[in-house]
Amino acid sequence: MALRNTERTEPVQEFFSIGEVCDLTELKPHVLRYWESQFKFLSPAKNRSGNRVYQRREIEMVQLVKHLLYSEKYTIDGARQKLDEFRKVGGMKPAARTGLDAETIVSVEKELLEILAILEGDAG
Repeated sequence: MALRNTERTEPVQEFFSIGEVCDLTELKPHVLRYWESQFKFLSPAKNRSGNRVYQRREIEMVQLVKHLLYSEKYTIDGARQKLDEFRKVGGMKPAARTGLDAETIVSVEKELLEILAILEGDAG
């Protein structure tokens, strides 16, 4: 008799509130709302209560915008132009993944520095 895998896997979350997106991206809600007005592809749906509901691909785009603005130091107009270039050559998805990867690395580095500071504080 074959053994069954009795572990339950959590369902993959498909939709995220603005608060969850803020936690994931380390951005403030007003920044996300402003970016929605500046980047036409950032237009999350709204639920029955009128609250924004983001999908994973939109979070990837938010991370790409964040990367372009904060890491690459583009202006809003410059980031918009860069995104248009990605779109024209069909490179939007790879660019979004690259932005997500870069922002993940920055986040991990920040957390490691915080851990190091804690450890150094305990050692002293």
